[in-house]
Amino acid sequence: MEAIQTAISDALGPFGPLIIVGLLGVFLILLTLPVLLKREEDPLDKLRAGNTVSSKNAKGEKLRSASSKDKLEKYSNFLEPQNEEEFSAAKLKLMQAGYRSQNAVRIYNFIQFALGIFGLVAGTIYAMIQASQVTVGTQQLILMIGVPGAIGYVLPKYWVARRLATRQKEITNAFPDCLDMMLVCVEAGQSLDQAILRVSAEMRAGFPDLAEEFEIVSQEAKAGKDKTSVLKDMSDRCGVQDITSFVTVLVQSQQFGTSIADALRVYSAEMRDKRVMRAEEAANKLPTKMTLATMMLTVPPLMAILIGPSIHAIVVNLT
Repeated sequence: MEAIQTAISDALGPFGPLIIVGLLGVFLILLTLPVLLKREEDPLDKLRAGNTVSSKNAKGEKLRSASSKDKLEKYSNFLEPQNEEEFSAAKLKLMQAGYRSQNAVRIYNFIQFALGIFGLVAGTIYAMIQASQVTVGTQQLILMIGVPGAIGYVLPKYWVARRLATRQKEITNAFPDCLDMMLVCVEAGQSLDQAILRVSAEMRAGFPDLAEEFEIVSQEAKAGKDKTSVLKDMSDRCGVQDITSFVTVLVQSQQFGTSIADALRVYSAEMRDKRVMRAEEAANKLPTKMTLATMMLTVPPLMAILIGPSIHAIVVNLT
């Protein structure tokens, strides 16, 4: 046993046994995790599988009428929050980021878990390589293994947050133009549903995110869903305050029987003014942001030009 430990220490450094134990632990976790998370088959799934009808085409190939089962279904207890509030919050966040799949939460948690494990494995390999070349302290060893795992675990959250912010910004910038076109369509004699469908078709090239939301509204309205619920669902999917206010205006206009064209005219003018104010705000922030960069890039060369010759003369005279 001592000979084996000595050989490992000579090959991997003083922390060679610790690295081997860590690798064995990760390997055992990967082996036992599918067994621990294995989900018992639902009797209803067995019944559906038994009732699956298969037929043969002209070439004798079998065609299944049932869709393939989700491969991550048996891990749903681990990959999905069991609390309903947490699941709804995660699903809403992914939906606002543009991921509307039914298994979006499950796939997101799986990617987060897989990248975390991959980061730990990559960090362990890197730590082994470094330990075999130079002496590595315990703190450095922990950082080499833990930092890649933490980065892999946090990376999906960062990606979703960036995607959410980018999508909301694009929707906010595109909304005034879509409102103007919707106002033109309504004043031309089209209904609100027809105007929404026309806006989704015309604005798809320039503003695909908002056009897709309007298309979903149109399809849900055609399916017979209540218009108030359809508009509120749109505001939830977008997560933008301007869209929420727009939905409130339309719902109130429909409830009180006022003209939708007048409401759209007033609100579109307000949105245009708000967009101009945002542009002015960004322009006013620019000088403040440039001050630090200007000082860092101009003051050191200026000081070197003004004071440099004097300092050089003083140094020459003293020596």
